[in-house]
Amino acid sequence: MKSGFIGIIGRPNVGKSTLMNAMLGEKIAITSAKPQTTLNRITGIYTDLEYEGGEGLQMIFLDTPGIHKPHNKLGSAINETAVNTLSGVDVILLIVDGTSDFGRGDESILRLVSETDAPRILAINKMDLMSPEQYLELYNKYNETGLFEDIYGVSALKGDNVTEIRDRLAGYMSEGPMYYPEDIATDDPVRFIVSEIIREKLMNYLEEEVPHGVFVEIETFKEPEVPGRATEIGAVIYCEKKSHKGIIIGKGGAKLKGVGKAARLEIEELLGCKVFLSLFVKVKEGWRDSERTIRRWGYKDE
Repeated sequence: MKSGFIGIIGRPNVGKSTLMNAMLGEKIAITSAKPQTTLNRITGIYTDLEYEGGEGLQMIFLDTPGIHKPHNKLGSAINETAVNTLSGVDVILLIVDGTSDFGRGDESILRLVSETDAPRILAINKMDLMSPEQYLELYNKYNETGLFEDIYGVSALKGDNVTEIRDRLAGYMSEGPMYYPEDIATDDPVRFIVSEIIREKLMNYLEEEVPHGVFVEIETFKEPEVPGRATEIGAVIYCEKKSHKGIIIGKGGAKLKGVGKAARLEIEELLGCKVFLSLFVKVKEGWRDSERTIRRWGYKDE
């Protein structure tokens, strides 16, 4: 068996989660057009027991929050999570958005990866939206740094070159144990995945500023004692302002109902059973700047 760990890093909204999902062949991490979708480190597990004639392969992807200039204590905590992932992995996969201009944030990340000993692979994402000239210019800019063993142009959304980059990453795996059973794609608890599904739907339904100020806590998760009945899930959506609570609920509760329906359908697909989902909205002012709260909610290590 060959196995190892791959640290996925990059700026917000470059397609890290989308590319990881594509390499795994199933959705593990939530995605959104809004930046800073991923706030925790997400584990994705790819297992191929037929690799190299039956030798076997297991790659553990660590999808990290986007590295950015923090504006609150939550931002600092999730940056720390991403940076800490750079140590202890077998290979680093840096993902950049090929449609965005190279800036100070990119320079900062290059400094970070230059300080690591692990091999580095670069994925220039969204190549389907770039002209050949744009791609070549960006390729040359990163290639001149001498930091990367390989540079790939990919489209995480369309699947272009996803298999090729996954195969290249597999080449960095070494003889080792099978860390996880072959039939699981993540070690994240079901409750966490359910809360992330709800948060994804909130990000897709809400205004620009509200999504980053919400936290979803699963209060109840009751599996049925009688087969065929629904799993009952109760979740609390915390927001920072009273005005945000009204936006989340919407006129006549319409927006919250839309979030609930979209989340319920995906959760039912995840669990393989009927789900009764109850959503409640509460205000916890300024939680993103509360050290105690971000620790309690798992965004920062104790």
